[in-house]
Amino acid sequence: MLELIDVHGGYGKVTILNGVSFRIAAGTITTVIGPNGAGKSTVFKAIFGLLNVHAGKILLQGEDITGRAPTQLIARGITYVPQGRNIVPMLSVYHNLELGGITVRDKSALQERIEAVMAQFPILQQKRNEPAVALSGGQQKQLEIARALLLDPKLILVDEPSIGLSPNLVQEVFATLIRLRDRGVTVLMVEQNAKSALRVSDYGLVLELGQVRMHDKADTLLNDPQVGRLFLGGTMHPQGAAEQPGILVGG
Repeated sequence: MLELIDVHGGYGKVTILNGVSFRIAAGTITTVIGPNGAGKSTVFKAIFGLLNVHAGKILLQGEDITGRAPTQLIARGITYVPQGRNIVPMLSVYHNLELGGITVRDKSALQERIEAVMAQFPILQQKRNEPAVALSGGQQKQLEIARALLLDPKLILVDEPSIGLSPNLVQEVFATLIRLRDRGVTVLMVEQNAKSALRVSDYGLVLELGQVRMHDKADTLLNDPQVGRLFLGGTMHPQGAAEQPGILVGG
């Protein structure tokens, strides 16, 4: 589905990505983990055309999409759910979904898509006329994901979906991503809650100092002592930042 080949990029003259290369298979969940400052969110912004790629290539199903604008990428089947809350609080659930489909010119087709998406999220259907601010944190994240699905993506990029959520709500959001995977949508996720995210993923990718250190099956990474020590709790702060990140070799 997606391939990055020796991608370098960053913000202005500051380089964050130092030759990132990996492949993501269609119909899978892959979680990107690593210490703060590793370049995890930067990779997503590079894929979604939100920063300049200085060198390297990004391929979507073999097509070179390097440097394409977000609107072009949406048309090719990529959607992006960034960190934090990205809803209009005082608008209803339904109107937030309408905003997500603003690029759909056929309004009757948009209404059909909204109803189809809400059928996948019963709580949103139930609260369709309530203001988005009345939703719980987990429900708001479901609304963001549902809005991304309006454009019928092949690939969805989800950045830190668990931020600010209780453990129960985190599992609710992860269950949503599993359902998407089971419908054939490819999910690439950055997540600070590394253990929980890897448990619901097919593959994991360790990013450090702007490079891929390991890329393997999720259960392999979960059972790797070095990954566990460095990134899954051994030397981690509660927020997920490594105290003294090491260099992993392999993958």
